[in-house]
Amino acid sequence: MMGYYMLVVSGVLLWCAMVSHNGLAMMDEELTSSSANYDYADALGKAILFFEGQRSGKLPINQRVKWRGDSALSDGKLQNVDLIGGYYDAGDNVKFGWPMAFTVSLLSWAAVEYENEISSVKQLGYLHSAIRWGADFILQAHTSSTTLYTQVGDGNADHQCWERPEDMDTPRTVYKIDAKSPGTEAAAESAAALSAASVAFKNINASYSSTLLSQSKSLFDFADQYRDSYSGACPFYCSYSGYKDELLWAASWLYKASGESKYLSYIIVNRGWSQAVSEFSWDNKFVGAQTLLTEEFYDGKKDLAKIKSDAESFICAVMPGSSYLQIKTTPGGLLYTRDSSNLQYATTSTMVLFIFSKILNRNHIDGIQCGWAHFTPSQIRAFAKTQVDYILGNNPMKMSYMVGFGTKYPKQLHHRGSSIPSINVHPAKVGCKDGSVYYSSANPNPNTHVGAIVGGPDSNDQFSDARSDYSHTEPTTYMNAAFVGSVSALLGETKPRPLQFPQMESEETNEADLFDIIPDYEQID
Repeated sequence: MMGYYMLVVSGVLLWCAMVSHNGLAMMDEELTSSSANYDYADALGKAILFFEGQRSGKLPINQRVKWRGDSALSDGKLQNVDLIGGYYDAGDNVKFGWPMAFTVSLLSWAAVEYENEISSVKQLGYLHSAIRWGADFILQAHTSSTTLYTQVGDGNADHQCWERPEDMDTPRTVYKIDAKSPGTEAAAESAAALSAASVAFKNINASYSSTLLSQSKSLFDFADQYRDSYSGACPFYCSYSGYKDELLWAASWLYKASGESKYLSYIIVNRGWSQAVSEFSWDNKFVGAQTLLTEEFYDGKKDLAKIKSDAESFICAVMPGSSYLQIKTTPGGLLYTRDSSNLQYATTSTMVLFIFSKILNRNHIDGIQCGWAHFTPSQIRAFAKTQVDYILGNNPMKMSYMVGFGTKYPKQLHHRGSSIPSINVHPAKVGCKDGSVYYSSANPNPNTHVGAIVGGPDSNDQFSDARSDYSHTEPTTYMNAAFVGSVSALLGETKPRPLQFPQMESEETNEADLFDIIPDYEQID
């Protein structure tokens, strides 16, 4: 192990030396050759499959994750609103609308940016299905022009129980925002999600795409007209960056989806909101908007120069060797923002790095300057690849941080449904406190939640596979969504093999059939 760390330290010093001496080609070759290749198509398929294990509501006939069952079939009933469906955000049984919308935004961005690549490995239909499962819930939750239901389930009560979603008996309390109690972040992120999804579906279901765009516009107007910071999901999801990032993010997607000049004008008038940041997360969307708008800048919209500059600042903040480095890497090379579920930041940063490098290449830009360091598109991409490879097993622990990928991966996922025997195997109810025996068990989870990305290692690349360590062993939908947007950039670098799912029944599914089980939604008034 000591030899490994000496190698890593030497590699970091070599990186810095090569950058400072402008050895650009040499550095690019070093990164490419030192980073292992994995079956990225297999990783993508499993990352998308994960979302089927997070589904709430009535499961479709072609559900591939067989250890799950129908759940929360009365959500919203007491309020006379249909809130069945959507995703549980992590290892609990609560549906948080704000991070769910961010998940849909990221999945849609991946589908838009890498449509051909994902289609080439026969995963585009599954990805569209994952997007639609979340987007449909947002449509349902937007019951009027100034009403959006933002949460189902009492987070505090839920966290006192360890039970399967199929058994839950905790309060299914609903929360909403409206004109009297607004929450701009949640409304604007939902607008971003629907407009991004409308782009993803534009060429395969024009009617659905139109509905998504229409409701996105309504949500954006609501978010912008009734401005107030969203606090409904606190202490689980608190807004620290404010709502201006979500408004810019939503306006950026609306401009991309609609082409309407009023959204570009909105962005230009409010470009002073843009900030140079060092993270991309469910809370802070600035660099997402900045990346989308950098493409527009290179397309001739020079009023976006400040926003393009802020996007470059993000790249400079995370690229090793940069004069303006803010986010350092672990000894093993992983971007490390903070200890709580750090892979959520590593995956989102990686997704941005890949897309930004594509933008530079598409526009024939030779790179960006970060003080004395100059980074070419190929160097940015090469560093992003090291992050994906680290997650898949090229790390000091030699562990894949994706459940079910490779031979060594987390077995004690902090996840209620995964850790308790399936209702199909153990049909007797497992009540609120009955599940504690499974929570405390030293055994691996009985249900392998294939594709789940966990919170990841600590700042020294160490990882304890313990169910109780939720900061490191709990998965989230937005973490997986960002990984989908990262690993998709690497498709084609290895020859794909048939996906192999541990502890799963084999079932052939035609991608075209995925849409047969999800009804079209009429436009909401």
